[in-house]
Amino acid sequence: MPRYLTMVRIDEKNAPAEGPSEALMERMGALIEEMTKAGVLLDTAGLTPTSEGTRVTWSNGEFTVTDGPFTETKEVIGGYALIQAKDKAEVLEWTKRFLAVHEPYWTITSEIREIAEG
Repeated sequence: MPRYLTMVRIDEKNAPAEGPSEALMERMGALIEEMTKAGVLLDTAGLTPTSEGTRVTWSNGEFTVTDGPFTETKEVIGGYALIQAKDKAEVLEWTKRFLAVHEPYWTITSEIREIAEG
């Protein structure tokens, strides 16, 4: 069964300053529990802000190490989910449900990528 990585992209500058609401976290917890019981959710987590991140670049045989925040970046990956689904249509449906647990004032995008096996 194929596995997919869904990367949740957010705009840190326009995310609610107070973070996720308690109601959102309750809806998210219920969806995660449903996905786990359905056997499709293999792993998920949110990521710390880019202000706590580090980028390492290899270019022309040299490393460049840059600590966050990455102010030039409009959207960053704020979390991920590793999903095992029968096909892309199924992972797309789960992803839509994940996005829909957020209040309408959120602007988030999930990028779905199938994991290349073998």
